Amino acid sequence: MNEYKILFLGDVVGRPGRQAVAKHLPDMIRQHKPLFTIVNGENAASGVGITPEIADDLFKWGADAITLGNHAFRKKDIYPYLDSKRPIVRPANLPSSGVPGRGLCRVSKGGIDLAVINLCGRVYMDGYDDPFRCIDGMLDELQTEHVFIDFHGEATSEKAAFGFYVDGRATCVVGTHTHVPTADEHVMAGGTAYITDVGMCGPSPSVIGMDKDIILGRFLTSMPAKFEVAAEPGVISAVVVSVQKETGRAASIQRIRLNV
Repeated sequence: MNEYKILFLGDVVGRPGRQAVAKHLPDMIRQHKPLFTIVNGENAASGVGITPEIADDLFKWGADAITLGNHAFRKKDIYPYLDSKRPIVRPANLPSSGVPGRGLCRVSKGGIDLAVINLCGRVYMDGYDDPFRCIDGMLDELQTEHVFIDFHGEATSEKAAFGFYVDGRATCVVGTHTHVPTADEHVMAGGTAYITDVGMCGPSPSVIGMDKDIILGRFLTSMPAKFEVAAEPGVISAVVVSVQKETGRAASIQRIRLNV
């Protein structure tokens, strides 16, 4: 065949998200037969951050690479793990090089060398360097046409602009962070698959994965409250991207939502 597939799962949120992934990811891999499976795990530990044990579980359940986001460093025990050789990436556009981990990793299977990149947006998110300038330098140094980018950002406008900016230079750009899936998946003119936000693998009904009663109380009273992951069963939000082997350009992108 002249194509291969990438399966990507949106932000895994807490125990319900992990349980949904553990139960359904193996079946999804058997059904869609992806060459690469990538999971965003930045909310996997109690809704904020990730631990080495959870990262190991995600790999055991079928992930070939894990991407993170603005909560990458919330659990300190993940720091040495980020510096290991495991294929897990935190945002590349941090203002200092003296932080754990890296923003790019490579996974190779079936004769394809896939670069996996994680970036954070700057709109409504402080502490990050310009992702547009950052990606220019990274793409200039890569020796592969097969590039997967997880753009972890709040603003839809910034994500859409970034998609246009790298169109034709990356295989796909998937948006994460808002936990709400968008219905704009498409292949851009230059052959880059794009979606503004894949959504989450987390509890439903909830407010972006958090207990709805706590969130409603916060809105109604303006009183501070500790957010907690909802206890309801998890849903799976994902995309499958078909990629041309010779060019690294996307042929199609399909949105998936499984109600568990």
